This record gives sequence, C-alpha cells and structure tokens, in this order.
Amino acid sequence: MRIRLDIAYDGTHFRGWARQPALRTVQGTIEDALARIVGSETRLVVAGRTDAGVHASGQVAHVDLDEAQWERVASRHGRVTADPAASLAGRIRGVLGAYPDVTVHRSALAVEGFDARFSAVWRRYRYRLADDVAGFDPLRRLDTTVIRGRLDVDAMDAAARTLIGLHDFAAYCKPREEATTIRTLLDYRWMRDDDGVLVAEVKADAFCHSMVRALVGACAAVGEGRLDVDDLVVLRDALTRTSEFKVLAARGLTLTEVGYPADDLLAARAEQTRARRDREGSDA
Repeated sequence: MRIRLDIAYDGTHFRGWARQPALRTVQGTIEDALARIVGSETRLVVAGRTDAGVHASGQVAHVDLDEAQWERVASRHGRVTADPAASLAGRIRGVLGAYPDVTVHRSALAVEGFDARFSAVWRRYRYRLADDVAGFDPLRRLDTTVIRGRLDVDAMDAAARTLIGLHDFAAYCKPREEATTIRTLLDYRWMRDDDGVLVAEVKADAFCHSMVRALVGACAAVGEGRLDVDDLVVLRDALTRTSEFKVLAARGLTLTEVGYPADDLLAARAEQTRARRDREGSDA
C-alpha cells in the first residue's frame, strides 16, 4: 500500500533530509515516528533531498506499507479506522509531539503509478535575503539570510532570467561522482516583498547539490555590483566552479512546491525519469 505524505519542516536543526547514522535528519525523524505506528521499519522516498539547514513547506514523500504494517494503520484500539491513509498524518503528528520542527500536513493513498521522486516534473524553491532596505527581523532570523548594503533587485532579476533554460549548471553545483549537472531551469526571478525583503523564486525540473544557493549567491554579487548581469552566463558556460561569488547560507532557502503531471501520466513520467537518471546519473 503506497501512501503519499505532504511534509513541512524547519531545517535549522536537521542535518538534511537523508537518514545518516547518529545524526538527526528529517527522513530519520519521520521514519522513526512511522515505525512506532506500524510496528516495523519503513523507508520514505522523497521528491527532493534537501541539504542541512534547508526548510520545506511543500515537500512530498511516499512510503510503501506491507500487509502487516497496513493492518496496524487500518485498525486502532481494536477498531477499524474510517480512512486509514488520511488518518496516518494525524497519528504521525501525535508521535512527533507539540511544536515539532517537522510535521506531516496530509496523508493519502497514492494514485496508481505515483512516485514522489520520479513522477515529479518540477520543484520550486524560495530564497529570502534581507539587505539594509529590509533590515533585520529577529522573528524571521531562521529563514532569512542577511547581507549588508543595498542590493539592486532589478539587476538581480535581469541576471536571473539570463540563466533560464536547459543548460549544464556545473559551475553552480557541488560536484558528485557520476551525477549529471544538466538541468532545465524553468523560472528564476527576484522581487521585494511588502517588507522590502528580497525574495527569489526558482523552479527547475530538478536541482543538483547546492545549486539554488549558488544561483542566489551569483545574483547577490550582481546586486552588490561585483558582477555584471551578463557575467552569470559566462560563468555558467565555463562549466567550472568559481570564487567570483559565494554560495549563500542554507537558512534562507525553502522548498515550497513539487509539481506532478495528471494522474494518468504519473507512471509514464516515473518510468521516463528513471531511465534518464540511470543513463545520466543523478543526486536529485
């Protein structure tokens, strides 16, 4: 029985998504909670593995339960649960306790063919950056990066848009052995919100390791006047990591949404993505 989970977390005190021995991770925390409910170990498959310190408001994962595990979900205190899959989210929240830094907003039976990772067609991230225009808000210190000076948001937005398209983003990714750095950047833009905070919206078919934070750092360098608008394409096409800009902190980054095709296309999308990943190698 495959269950879809919609998840949110404050990544500040997690060492990323993926379970690691002796380290606190999002995956490990939720899997441990599930184990208490279903009576044995499970394994979550996630849409996008976030790095240490990165947050999520729209993360998606799935878990496959065997017959015995499903029976534990379907019956509680000797009674049959009306909608076992939907009730699972509340039971996980109960195990996680009051005011946790990770929660499961929703759970449901997955549509046939659904795979949280391989059926996804895009992921969207938001980055919050406060300069001297916005100032420092202590209530948002855990999800906003602060940078001194005043940044030119129009220049940053113009630079961001030059990077959109299918390209090799090796210059903006931390390399991993046998993993491709070719990605389709579907959207990248900058604006100021009502409080003057600079907000980036970044959307791609997938992201490689540290890619979003590098893209943000490059645009911040443009906003500071250290790089020109056209420099980001030149750096991208060089295909090598550079010290021309800094990879900005994880605290400002949040995974906000994962996009999937229509239900009848989920299985085909998953098969297509698996084939491409097997051919190219991937870490996202």
